[in-house]
Order: sequence, then C-alpha cells, then structure tokens
Amino acid sequence: MKNVFIFPAGTEIAFEILNALKYSKFVNIIGGTSVSCHAEFVFEKLISNMPNIDDENFIDVLNEIIVENNIDYIYPAHDSVIMKLTEFQKQIKAQIVTSPLKTVDICRSKVKTYEYFSGEAFLPKVYEDVKDIDCYPVFIKPSIGQGSVGVQKINSREEIEFALNSDTEYVICEYLSGEEYTIDCFTDIRGELRVISPRVRARTRAGISVRSELIKLEESLKNIANIINDNLEFNGAWFFQVKKNNFGEYRLMEISPRIPGTMGTSRNLGINFPLLTLYNMWGENVYILNNDYNILLDRSFISRFKIDINYDTLYVDFDDTIIVKDKVNEILIMLLYQMRNKRKKIILLTKHSKDIYESLKKYNISTLLFDKIIHIDQAHKKSDHIQHGNAIFIDDSFAERKDVKEKCGIPVFDLDMVESLLDWRV
Repeated sequence: MKNVFIFPAGTEIAFEILNALKYSKFVNIIGGTSVSCHAEFVFEKLISNMPNIDDENFIDVLNEIIVENNIDYIYPAHDSVIMKLTEFQKQIKAQIVTSPLKTVDICRSKVKTYEYFSGEAFLPKVYEDVKDIDCYPVFIKPSIGQGSVGVQKINSREEIEFALNSDTEYVICEYLSGEEYTIDCFTDIRGELRVISPRVRARTRAGISVRSELIKLEESLKNIANIINDNLEFNGAWFFQVKKNNFGEYRLMEISPRIPGTMGTSRNLGINFPLLTLYNMWGENVYILNNDYNILLDRSFISRFKIDINYDTLYVDFDDTIIVKDKVNEILIMLLYQMRNKRKKIILLTKHSKDIYESLKKYNISTLLFDKIIHIDQAHKKSDHIQHGNAIFIDDSFAERKDVKEKCGIPVFDLDMVESLLDWRV
C-alpha cells in the first residue's frame, strides 16, 4: 500500500481524486491544505496549516510532512501547484504525480500553448494587438488560469481597452459561439493515447462543469487529441477543452496535464483516471474497461456538518424512523453501520405493534445490527428505558423526543437531522 498525499485537498480536483482512490486497496490517502476548507469533512487524515506554495519555506515544510508520514506520492490538485511541484521535483522527497516539466509549462500558459501549436487548424484566431481585431465580439481570457475563470466576452473597442487595463496577461481570440466540451484523455507508459472521452459542459459554475454528459467521439476531436499527444509528453490523465465556432468547427481553448473535477463522469463508466495514472507511476501496463451505457453527471452544493457532541450509545426507533413509508430509511441505515464501524452501541427502542423480529426479517435487517432490542408497549415511556447518559436518541415522534430531552437530558434527532451525524471522511 502506497501513501498518497493530495494537495491542496479542498479543490474539486482533490475531491475527484479522493473519490477515485478511496476504495483502492493499494492506496492510503492523506490530504493537505493551507486554509480551512471542505477537506476537513471528507479526509480522515488531513494535514492543515500548510504554507502557501509561494512561501519560501514551502518545500522544506513539505519534505518534513513527507518524512513524518512516509508519503510515497504527491497528487497535485491545482494547476499552480502542479507547476510548482513539477518544477521542484528533484528537491522533493516524494514522487509527484505529474507529466514532464516541459508539458506542464506549455499547458500552464495559453500563450505558450497557442505558440507551441501554431499553424494547427484547431487553434482559434488569436489577435496579437487590439488594433488587429477586425470584428467583435471577441473572447479574452487570462493566459495563466483554469476553467472558465476570468473569461470575458468583449463587444467593443472601449470594452476591451477597459478590460485590458490591469496587470493580468490576457489572450485575445475569436469569439466562439458554440457549445463547450472537455475531452478526458489517458496516455499510458509507452506514450500511447488509450482513452479519448469527450463530454459536453452543459452547465458551469465558477469555471467548473456542474452538468456534464458524455458524447460520441467525432473524428475531428480524435485528430486533435492525437496531434496534442504526439507533440507533448503526458503521464496518465490529461484533458483539453474546445468550443465550436460559428461554422461548427472545434477550436482549442486549453490543455491541462491533470485530473479535471468532473472526470467522475467517465469514472462511473469504469475509467478511473486517477488510479490509472498511479499505475503509470508504478510502470504497470493497464487494460481499459469501459461500459457503453449513457451517463449524465449533475452536481450542486452539498452540506457536511460538525457537531461537538461525543456519545457512545445510539437509541433509535423503528416505525417511521428506520422504516419510512414501507421502505428502509437508507440514510439512517448508513448511519447505523457507521456507528457499528466506530464500535458504538446501537439500541433499538420501539413500540412496534407487531413482532419486531419478524418485521426486521421482512425488511432484511439483521438483529445483529443492534446491541439490544427493547420492545415496549404503547403505555410506557421510552425515556424510562434510556440508561446511558452519554447517548443520543433518534425518533420521528416530537412527543417522544421532547420527553427524552426533558427527562434524560441527551441530544435528540428527527429524521431530517440524521445527515448531521454522518461522517464522510475516508
């Protein structure tokens, strides 16, 4: 098993790498972050308060972390971090999961990318100077950037002069009015392009694709991918983005030698790009297993919680709690198994009107899930049977929760509150 350090751990890229690797028996995951972020809720082991990559002591601190945690590989999860770690690979005491420095350097700058592939038909028309613009609108985008961050549609000479009045270096290119696509690729240890997986960026937020669907690979996209792969040296996963112009022709927007945050679209067809890239690092030949069903990815904000209570026992109801509308409450069952994994006691406390053991059997719930089953009649109070002070109580009944809270003084939870008890760290 190899120790893999994902940094920075709070990006969408990091979350995709984590989701791709967390079930692998070959990998132990550690996260690292310089700021307080969502990584605190999903990484079981997280190293916080790391210096920024531009701090003069960053490499020294990173090496200390590597030695203390026996880290074998560092998986960069941000474009600037990839550039920094690749540039300083020789000084770092772990292997960086990256492509060669020349590739990373060219891909980091759109100016360098367009210069390197100058003359290729898939490049958009680029204007060297505002005076060269022959028609509006045009696109401007930061030369150093990622996703759609900083991209602007410019409609006039006045707008572009105002927009360019900053310290940011922009690329000025033709306005591409068509849809935007990301093409996920994988290059194996022999340099062979093994995967070309295009998807439409149907909806984006803050430059991140939040709705994406795989599309059929067109010959023109295949040709672009092969030209890029033949001219740059990649190690494992990489991607490029294109948009269509007014004539429906694909034009290159950017290339990046890293995992994109929405690569999970392809992963859920069977192509695990982050793990395949590690196999590259290990010198392994790989077989690509790709299912052929249609898949659509859509995501939105999710909530994760921290609660400052410690408990060793969970009391839980059955009717309208574990079973809701004649179905097993999947979220609650998930919590119960998490509690079992944490060695906490689970006590089923119910006024079920039938044989509780037969009902559990009906819903395929093992009695072994519970440390104890307390079956009482309707006349009794559940609060009378709670004997653990360091406990919580889950029940759909407000009256029961109120009584337990007042008499036992322990935290009580309705079904809509269960999500706050779940632990998503891996």
